[in-house]
Amino acid sequence: MCLTARMKVYSSGELKRLLQSPVTREALSPVAGVNHVCTGEPLEGVTAEQLPACPVISLDAGDTTADVVVDEPALESLADCIDAQPAAAACLVHVLRHNVSLDCPAALAMESLAYSTLQHGSGFQEWLSRRPSPGESIEDDAPVLTERRDKHLTLTLNRAARHNAYSRAMRDALCTGLQLAHADTSIETVALRGNGPSFCAGGDLTEFGSATDAASAHVTRMTRSAGLLLSTLPQRGNAELHGACIGAGIELPAFLAHVVARENTVFQLPEVAMGLIPGAGGTFSISRRIGRQRTAWLALTNAELDAATALSWGLVDALS
Repeated sequence: MCLTARMKVYSSGELKRLLQSPVTREALSPVAGVNHVCTGEPLEGVTAEQLPACPVISLDAGDTTADVVVDEPALESLADCIDAQPAAAACLVHVLRHNVSLDCPAALAMESLAYSTLQHGSGFQEWLSRRPSPGESIEDDAPVLTERRDKHLTLTLNRAARHNAYSRAMRDALCTGLQLAHADTSIETVALRGNGPSFCAGGDLTEFGSATDAASAHVTRMTRSAGLLLSTLPQRGNAELHGACIGAGIELPAFLAHVVARENTVFQLPEVAMGLIPGAGGTFSISRRIGRQRTAWLALTNAELDAATALSWGLVDALS
């Protein structure tokens, strides 16, 4: 059947036949002009390795193999989002497929390699050329405040005027604070908070596009990774979220054992719309909480998720 002139909905049998051979799978790729495929039935018996180079959309809520599941009214808008950044969308689902079976360090390496590649892709470069100039950011305050009281450590993001945009300086300061938590075993709890109207509004746009060496950017992310440090805190870490939690603003807290959000909190993964994928660990941390299909939907659509839905999905553990 056809929903629109451009959107064929395959039966599972049709799609399985195409996926059986690497030769026929080649036709289902952005390189071949196919940015996404859709099926109306579960793709049972298909492995991640057999899925095509483009996102697979399913209209069946019980399909656990497809990359993303939507109902029919949402299909067109999802397809439009993928068509706007087909390379980034394809990279996203590839990383999510593989990260299901990887441990945290390996998953973060996979994510970083894809992110570094996309930073030099045409999709991100076009996004950079269209965006307004973000201006310079000059600040004197420490980007992260560290407070130790007895056996408790609190790390507070402290760029309130910039909605705690995640800059290189903030990353370095956060890593320094987290290293303290690892070095001092007498610290029993580590709390992550944010000053100002938002916990963290994502990556600092003043720094976007400044990386000119993909290899060095990847090595840096592997060397100074707040996500990796957060993931190895076991049950000691908790986060208190409010306002905008965009990109890194939810990718990083999702590593922790207990995440509490105020009812006004809004979550968003905008990276694919920029020609990128989540790059602060979200393809691992978020998918471990809500599954790869919901993670893919959140990232592909650039949708805003409210706190109540985040709670029902398990992205956060409680509302305050």
